[in-house]
Amino acid sequence: MSSEVLFTIEDLEVSYGSIAALKGVSLQVHKGEIVTILGANGAGKTTTMRTISQLLKAKSGSIRFKGEELTKMPAHKVVKLGISHSPEGRRVFGVLTVEENLLLGAYTQSKVNTKTLRWVYEMFPRLEERRKQLAGTLSGGEQQMLAIGRSLMSDPEMLLLDEPSLGIAPILVKAIFEQIKEISRQGVTVLLVEQNAKAALKLADRGYVLDVGRIALEGTSAELLASDKVQEAYLGKKHE
Repeated sequence: MSSEVLFTIEDLEVSYGSIAALKGVSLQVHKGEIVTILGANGAGKTTTMRTISQLLKAKSGSIRFKGEELTKMPAHKVVKLGISHSPEGRRVFGVLTVEENLLLGAYTQSKVNTKTLRWVYEMFPRLEERRKQLAGTLSGGEQQMLAIGRSLMSDPEMLLLDEPSLGIAPILVKAIFEQIKEISRQGVTVLLVEQNAKAALKLADRGYVLDVGRIALEGTSAELLASDKVQEAYLGKKHE
């Protein structure tokens, strides 16, 4: 893991109308890290991801990737710069085949990188088996694999993963988390939003805990796993 800072958020404020969703969030991600953002429902995790992707616009603050400011950039330029987003709820195109969904992920590229497609199929053999099948007929876990695979097709330097374990059978969650580790080994930096705090912290190098739009805690995964606050709030252990 390098000490090079790849990505920073500083004093990010985001509102939905008069409701402040993020209130001065700051965080950073080093090249090659897996960093997780934890928090209860409504803490602002998905808002953070959507603002990085420029699907939502910040009220104020800065988001920088490789030194470039993202807050004034259109969403497709963010993808071109090297950030890809696998959204909460998967959002696959049900009426298209698995392979058509994957190829859509490469829309910012001048041509599809067949090596990347090959890599996605090696990582998720189930997608290759079902490549001619309509995405809408896949199970939830398979659709999640497809959403992650599609986001890798633009050859990103940083992957945003929003709730990859949501609504998925535990056995598939394990498989998906193993593949996130593999994606990281291949040199892709990962920012992960995840409800399953224990699994996320076991996977990640560092984490941030969001609480109603503010960073409440930050630290290495080991520090957060050992934290009484985290244990009580997210790991279901009451501290005596």
